[in-house]
Amino acid sequence: MKIKIGIVGGAGYTAGELIRILLRHEFAELGAIVSSSNAGNPVHQVHDDLMGDTELVFASELAGDEDVVFLCLGHGNSSAFLEKNSLPATTHIIDLSNDFRLEADREFDDREFVYGLPELNKRRIQQAQHIANPGCFATAIQLALLPLAQAGKLTDDVHVSAITGSTGAGQSLSETVHFSWRTNNVSIYKPFTHQHLGEIGESLAQLQSQLDADIHFVPYRGNFSRGIFASVYTPSDLTQDEARQLYKDFYAEAPFTTVSDKEIHLKQVVNTNKCLLHVQKFGKQLLITSAIDNLVKGASGQAVQNLNLLFGLPETTGLHLKSVLF
Repeated sequence: MKIKIGIVGGAGYTAGELIRILLRHEFAELGAIVSSSNAGNPVHQVHDDLMGDTELVFASELAGDEDVVFLCLGHGNSSAFLEKNSLPATTHIIDLSNDFRLEADREFDDREFVYGLPELNKRRIQQAQHIANPGCFATAIQLALLPLAQAGKLTDDVHVSAITGSTGAGQSLSETVHFSWRTNNVSIYKPFTHQHLGEIGESLAQLQSQLDADIHFVPYRGNFSRGIFASVYTPSDLTQDEARQLYKDFYAEAPFTTVSDKEIHLKQVVNTNKCLLHVQKFGKQLLITSAIDNLVKGASGQAVQNLNLLFGLPETTGLHLKSVLF
């Protein structure tokens, strides 16, 4: 079986990661990689890490016979694309923007999107037609909190500090991604108002219906290219051992989420679809640290994980990726 795949928004970082992964996916057949500004040019001219790996060229439009279309478009552009382009009803859509992540946006023009966090919605994803891929910060933070929500243990405010690499801002140039600004520098942005808070809150409420805890989230820009490291803490009556066992039980069958007994660091997950978690207790505070690659587990790798679930493949197919420690 080969799954015919199209990608829209083919010149961006998430598309480049998708192509890198899918070229080595035994069941994937890459077709049209759409980029209006690069149509006719070799893919490796934009994604030059793929030089020697593929001779595919960018297309101006989809072929129309795709089994799956990945939308790697900026926020707000996926819905605009679907309004202008008619896709067959049988075509699966996996959207990497935030257009369909919230419950109020899940139905769009006779299509219904399922929120694609496998550790939360695996069975629903397996039966879905379309997937709203989670945000990168949202993935790291939710995986740090889901076990507590399922156990009904989110009973007080949650504080989150999380830092992301420059690729989280996308490929378009802006002041805060210039080398001279970003290097040797750290800054906050969108404190307490980040757009991923909505999807985080809905997922937690899915597991703990009587959720009465505010999430105070301060995101940081880091002076590195990729990865997210989140520190999440909240008061808890669990002991450290009880909390660690709770997390290990919750993720026992999650192939990409691992609870470490040792403190974790970012290099362990960069270039992989892993999420590493570490749980510690300090006085009344339970501290959960979470690390992912924002472009893989936080975007394209998770999208392929959802592809595998949609087609009944082993969840890890094409995603045996190794980090680079040195």
